[in-house]
Amino acid sequence: ELRGEFLALGLLILLGFSIVNAIREIIYLQKDKQKAISASEAKGRFLANMSHEIRTPINAVLGMNAIILRESTESHIREYALDVQNAGQSLLALVNDILDLSKIESGKLTLLPVDYDISSVIHDIYRMIYIKAESKNLQVELHVDDKIPSKLYGDDIRIRQILLNLMNNAVKYTEKGKVI
Repeated sequence: ELRGEFLALGLLILLGFSIVNAIREIIYLQKDKQKAISASEAKGRFLANMSHEIRTPINAVLGMNAIILRESTESHIREYALDVQNAGQSLLALVNDILDLSKIESGKLTLLPVDYDISSVIHDIYRMIYIKAESKNLQVELHVDDKIPSKLYGDDIRIRQILLNLMNNAVKYTEKGKVI
């Protein structure tokens, strides 16, 4: 009888320690979770600030380059300026992708639907990709389905980002031949 009481008391003490240990673990997990949330928020703020700081000089360079394109009549200067424009736009897109990633992680990414001309988007992407492909001695073939309407409604910036990423990867991972 006394043995049964000691056993019950021992089990109660063990249960008590287990409960205290579980509560301690929950408290540690809550602290770790809060640290992770704080670190994620700090990363998001850092990425947003840095991408803003980087975009400002890129836009300044692109603005000055637009003046060169507008005022220069020399074909080789215009070709260089178009290369600068394409490279600058690619760099700007990369910075915007980083900013978008931090917006996605924080749940603050919004779509901005507008009417846009898909042929303009495709043309711009083709020009950017063509230069990269040419530097790798790759050919670029463009085929557009006739069933795609010329005017679309959606977030043309996101569509442009997606298509540009797909094409950049196609050029990046193609060793020889062509990208279609």
